[in-house]
Amino acid sequence: MSDAAQFPITDAVLEALAVTRRGVHELLPEAEWTKKLARSAATGVPLRIKLGLDPTAPDIHVGHTVVLNKMRQLQDLGHQVIFLIGDFTSMIGDPSGRNATRPPLTKEQIQANAETYYAQAKLVLDPARTEIRYNSEWSDPLGAAGMIQLASKYTVARMLERDDFTKRFQSQTPISVHEFLYPLMQGYDSVALKSDLELGGTDQKFNLLMGRHLQQEYGQEPQCILTMPLLEGLDGIEKMSKSKNNYIGITEPANTMFAKILSISDLQMWKWYELLSFRSMAEIAALKAEIEAGRNPKDAKVALAKEITARFHSAAAADAAEADFNNRAKGGIPDDIPEVQLSGAPLGLAQVLKAASLVASTSEGLRMIEQGGVRRSGEVLSDKGLKLDAGEHVLQVGKRKFARVVLS
Repeated sequence: MSDAAQFPITDAVLEALAVTRRGVHELLPEAEWTKKLARSAATGVPLRIKLGLDPTAPDIHVGHTVVLNKMRQLQDLGHQVIFLIGDFTSMIGDPSGRNATRPPLTKEQIQANAETYYAQAKLVLDPARTEIRYNSEWSDPLGAAGMIQLASKYTVARMLERDDFTKRFQSQTPISVHEFLYPLMQGYDSVALKSDLELGGTDQKFNLLMGRHLQQEYGQEPQCILTMPLLEGLDGIEKMSKSKNNYIGITEPANTMFAKILSISDLQMWKWYELLSFRSMAEIAALKAEIEAGRNPKDAKVALAKEITARFHSAAAADAAEADFNNRAKGGIPDDIPEVQLSGAPLGLAQVLKAASLVASTSEGLRMIEQGGVRRSGEVLSDKGLKLDAGEHVLQVGKRKFARVVLS
C-alpha cells in the first residue's frame, strides 16, 4: 500500500473508522484499514468487504446478525459488500472451535439451506447493493492440480499452530487431512474476490488471517480482518445457539421475538444495543445516561425490542407485539392464539394441555396444574382431576403459552 500514504486522513475517514470499530473485537491491522478508507474516500472506489457463511443449518438467529449488522454499517458508508455462500467449503466442514471432525454435508443439504440463507440475510443487508457469490464458482474449477498448488502455500507446522488443531493433536484426537483444506479454501476465497476486508466471529481469526497470507502469496494487496464478539444468548452466559435453546430466530413470530428480547437482563441490554441496534453510539450513550439518572430501564429495553422486531417484521408488527405483551402482562388474552379441535369430551385437563401442545407430557401438565400455572380465561385451574366438558376453552400455561380448545 505504498501509494496510500498520499491520501489524506479526513474527518470523513475518521468517522468511517469509528463506524468500523463499533463493537468489534479486533480490527487488524487498523493502520492498513485506515489507509484503505483514505484511498477509497479520495478516489471514490468502494472497498470490497467479504463475509462468508457456510449454510450448515437452514435458519439464521439474532446472534448471526452481529456480523451482518457490521456489513450493513459498512454498506451504508458506500462500500461493496459481498455475501459469500460457502457451498464448496460446507462439503469440507469448518473445524473451527471443534474438538472432533465435523461431518460434511451433502450437496442436497447445502442447497436446501442456502435457499433460505440469503432470504433471511437480506432482512439486514440492502439487497440492491449486495453482491451474492458461491465459492464453488472458483473452487470447483481449481481441480486437483490447483488444490495441490494451493496446499504448497502453507506448512503443516503453521497449520498446527491453530488452537483447536493443537489441542486435538496433543490429546491424540484424530485430525483428518481434509480439515487442513478448509482454512486454505476460505483463504483462497479472498484471493478470488480480491477482498479488502473480511469479517467473521472471534472463532474465525485463523481462517481470516489465512486470507491475508494467501493474497500476499498470489501478489495481491492483503485484506484487513475484522472479528466481532460472539453474542450471548437469552441466558446471558452461553453463546447464542439453537442447541442451547437460548436463541431468537429471525423468522420467529413478532410477538415471540419481542417477548424474548424483553427477557434479557438490563446489563446485557447495552451489549445488544451496541451490536444489534442501528442507533448511533451517541444516541445509545444519551439513552444510557437517562437510565442512570433514574429513567426506567424497561423503556430502553422496549425500544430495543421494537427496533429489532420491526427490522425482521414491520413497525406495525412491533407495535402490535408491544400491545400483546402488555396485554399478557395484565393477564389479558392475545388475539392470535392457535385453535385446537378435540373430540371425546369430557377430557382430563392435563390430557387436553398435552393435545393442545401447551405441555410436552401429561405429567408436565399435572405438575403445572399443581403449581398454579394453568388458567382458563384468566381463572387459575388447580384441580388435577378436572375434566373439561364440550365447548370452547381458552387455556393458558405459564405467561406465554395460549390455545383456544374446542371440545366436542
